[in-house]
Amino acid sequence: MAPLKMNFACCLYDRMVPLATGEVQPRGLDLNFLEFHHPRDIFDRQAGNKEFDACELSSSEYITRYAAGDKSFVAIPAFPSRAFRHSFIAVNSNTVKSPKDLEGKKVGVQLYTMTAAVWQRGLLQHEYGVDLDTIEWVEGMMEAPGSHGKPSALPPLKPIKITTNNKPKSLSQLLEDGEIDATIGADPPDCLGRAPHIKRLFPDFKKVEMEYFKKTGIFPAMHLTVLRREFYEANKFVASSLFEALNESKDLARKKMSYTSALRYMLPWLPEALDEIQEVFGGDCWPYGLEPNRKMLEALIQYLHEQSMIETKPTVDELFAPVSLTRFKMNLNDSLP
Repeated sequence: MAPLKMNFACCLYDRMVPLATGEVQPRGLDLNFLEFHHPRDIFDRQAGNKEFDACELSSSEYITRYAAGDKSFVAIPAFPSRAFRHSFIAVNSNTVKSPKDLEGKKVGVQLYTMTAAVWQRGLLQHEYGVDLDTIEWVEGMMEAPGSHGKPSALPPLKPIKITTNNKPKSLSQLLEDGEIDATIGADPPDCLGRAPHIKRLFPDFKKVEMEYFKKTGIFPAMHLTVLRREFYEANKFVASSLFEALNESKDLARKKMSYTSALRYMLPWLPEALDEIQEVFGGDCWPYGLEPNRKMLEALIQYLHEQSMIETKPTVDELFAPVSLTRFKMNLNDSLP
């Protein structure tokens, strides 16, 4: 039987390269890897038109749609994008010197509903006691006037102080000019590092993020992987096949990164970073599968509920298709293929 043709839209992260080049071949699939440079383009096209058989998708967007009754997609527990987000919170240091100072202020955000902002608000509330209801959120592009993409995300379920940036300025410029007090989201503002009064809320962010992980065990997932439900229901084997291939691709990327005789990336102190990953994460800092990510996913669901983005909390298990991992799992001590 000929392999099933399937397209998969994703940014070309290092963990995706072996899959994109064909070095890793999904079982029973003829995969067409569609490379994108910005994930927002994937999200908007998939949510709006269901253009792809499979793709990376905003974690918060998927969960909010599912909780609202839209079962157009089914997820598999492979997470193309992760990031600690403490370092992406920038503030006007004249008005904000600590997390609690954000209360009653205007804070710019690309999209209130974006996953990065959900995580940032969650950690501000739970780790620093910030009353989110006192903040006015100003939505817009970080480095240009106008809106961030063409999102079709569902609006909050209760009134939130959200305004649209209608000024001929970017959020970065508004922050620099003192018209807003801070920015959160997926990108730091361009004025950070240029304007002397614009600082990170957490200057020693690496230390803070490592302490956060050691305390919570959470390395936030920004994106997960979804299949169009109609495609999945007609070909249920694709969930495990793609999951296996994504695992193999990620493990191969990790293996190649750990080969330090000739540095694969332009990171002069990559060996030190690899030692640190081993010390902090115990090896694999990017785990796929439900159990290694259950606590992280439960926290995201809780934050979405608290921030009025979902009315009822789905369970972690119902959000994901059942998958198995039958392929050989690579050991980092094995030689490269």
